[in-house]
Amino acid sequence: MTQAVEPRVRVSTEGGICTVTLDSPHNRNALSNQLVRELTEALAAADSDESVRCVVLTHTGGTFCAGADLSEATEGGSGDPVRDRAEQLVDLLEAIVRCGRPVIGRIDGHVRAGGIGLVAACDIVVAGPSSTFALTEARLGLAAAVISLPLLPRLSDRAAARLLLTAEKIDAAKAEQIGLISEAADDVDAAVAAITADLLQCSPQGLRESKILLTHGLLEDFAAGRDRVAEQSSRLFSSEEALEGMTAFLERRPPRWAQA
Repeated sequence: MTQAVEPRVRVSTEGGICTVTLDSPHNRNALSNQLVRELTEALAAADSDESVRCVVLTHTGGTFCAGADLSEATEGGSGDPVRDRAEQLVDLLEAIVRCGRPVIGRIDGHVRAGGIGLVAACDIVVAGPSSTFALTEARLGLAAAVISLPLLPRLSDRAAARLLLTAEKIDAAKAEQIGLISEAADDVDAAVAAITADLLQCSPQGLRESKILLTHGLLEDFAAGRDRVAEQSSRLFSSEEALEGMTAFLERRPPRWAQA
């Protein structure tokens, strides 16, 4: 008898608000194949539901998203599975940007690496006092390749260089200051409720057409850069240095290049 697979994304809709919850706390809501697939499907369903006026993307547990699921990162399969995973993440980020409904990120937990791509792709992001952000790819022998498409347009060159090159951790107040999020809030639920209340006063057409204006440049960047970043991501995930970095992370030890 085949055991039922527990969903890693849960969806509920009430009063025109579709809440999409990352619900894979056992691996800190990492971007597993299953989670990416279910999140992409949830966004498509919300975008085709005329009763939905906006989407709230949130999470269970103390981590919004830990980035790539490193336990799957180099798994084999037919074709080129590493490249396939990179392209699936590009598709997911583009689906958030392209969604005809405003997508609001509601975060009160840690966000790492690829999870910051989800944050950058959202239209509006509110983060609570438990939120921290870090682009940790460089410490693993990787780079923030795919997520650079929605991320870099949000940040100044100087802010992006510091985050990508140092892998430092920042809090919600700093994330708001550099443009990564919209608002650092003590009460994240109240802040999100105020935003969704405003959105529900707007016409569906007005929201859709306004979002087209806001995302035009981002979508052009996706079209121009998707092959480049997918190639870079798959090349790095397949490299010897990244294998050492990911293995060291999973084994909870420093990689061989880390200085004491």
